[in-house]
Amino acid sequence: MEIVLLTALGVGGATVIGAAIGFLCKNISHKFSDIVLSFAAGVMLAAAVLGLILPSVEYGGEWGLLITVVGIFVGAMCLNLVDKAVPHLHKLMGGDTEEHHNANLSKVLLFVSAIAIHNLPEGIAAGVGFGAGDTAQALIIAGGIALQNIPEGMVIIGPMLAAGVSTKKTFLCALATGLVEVVGTLIGYFAVSIASAILPFALAFAGGTMLYVISDEMIPETHAHGNERGATYALLFGFCLMLVMDVLLG
Repeated sequence: MEIVLLTALGVGGATVIGAAIGFLCKNISHKFSDIVLSFAAGVMLAAAVLGLILPSVEYGGEWGLLITVVGIFVGAMCLNLVDKAVPHLHKLMGGDTEEHHNANLSKVLLFVSAIAIHNLPEGIAAGVGFGAGDTAQALIIAGGIALQNIPEGMVIIGPMLAAGVSTKKTFLCALATGLVEVVGTLIGYFAVSIASAILPFALAFAGGTMLYVISDEMIPETHAHGNERGATYALLFGFCLMLVMDVLLG
């Protein structure tokens, strides 16, 4: 349980680390942030496939394939419902730097809400990995999510400060989005621990949420500023790095 709690704090704390970097680099270039976010997307993609979806098929037994496919789509559809209520990351943050600085406060708060809501299923994905009983694989999943949270934390800061939010309140908002992920991790862990029968579906569900975030939020954002090639190679590098780590860790 201790390692689960520490990992939960680490996954949530990655957002805070990103926020701290955001305070230091308020005007970070799109090119750099796109590369970082694409790398994180590649890591998350590998974590979703290798750490959640394939184990779901394995643990599901005779009906593993069907359970996994259904779980993936249910997870994706749940986030789709969330997106109908909360604007997309790339829609809120799209455009040039000048548009970012002119964003009004309500728009910025919606953006922060979107980050917080998307952090919940990501946290659940990390917790479900531990519920499967494979600590090494769970740490890979959590590491991928944590890497993705750093650029998320970075992009929160600039728009909030530009909208007139105080430094203290901006940091507290970033901290709150990270705490959501801590809660999600614990929910995922305890839900799977209590009802092992739902593990195959829970793994696939978490994988589906991660695939949805990658496809609907992260990739469009990294391809929105004319750096598609660099973003693509960064994604491939992140995926291959996690693939190598997965094989070496066995």
